[in-house]
Amino acid sequence: MFKDIKIIKNSSFKDNRGFLWTTWKKGVFNKIKFNHDKFSLSKHKTLRGIHCDFKSWKMITCIYGKFLLVVVDMRKNSKNYLKHKKWTLDYKKPKIILVPPYYANAHLCLTKTCILHYKWSYKGKYIDANKQNSYRWNDPKLKIKWPVKKPILSKRDKISKLL
Repeated sequence: MFKDIKIIKNSSFKDNRGFLWTTWKKGVFNKIKFNHDKFSLSKHKTLRGIHCDFKSWKMITCIYGKFLLVVVDMRKNSKNYLKHKKWTLDYKKPKIILVPPYYANAHLCLTKTCILHYKWSYKGKYIDANKQNSYRWNDPKLKIKWPVKKPILSKRDKISKLL
């Protein structure tokens, strides 16, 4: 449904010591220059998002645990406006989701602990939380079926606007 979203399934190496996989390698995304990394550590049932800006590319992967990633098309002129897509990301099955500008994203921790890695690309200054758009996780216009009824939310996500 979202042709702009890229999914990369990385090969991994596993032995009795654990896992080894590559999350990013120069040349994979030639037109995107990454300039910022973030990690999010969450406990079970923590939902972060739905957040969006209109200039950032985000390369998202699960470092530990398992979480549900939801991406919403916020392009008002798109036939997919306000439609969403879901992926379950699991560190045992390495996968990268590349989310372009104009798409909102949220993630819900499905295991006891989750670590999410964002690799950001943007021009100019970083769009911090106070300049991003935030939307209500349970906005009826989005029709997202979350696997929890009462997620753990930040103050920002509790007071996010409805569409």
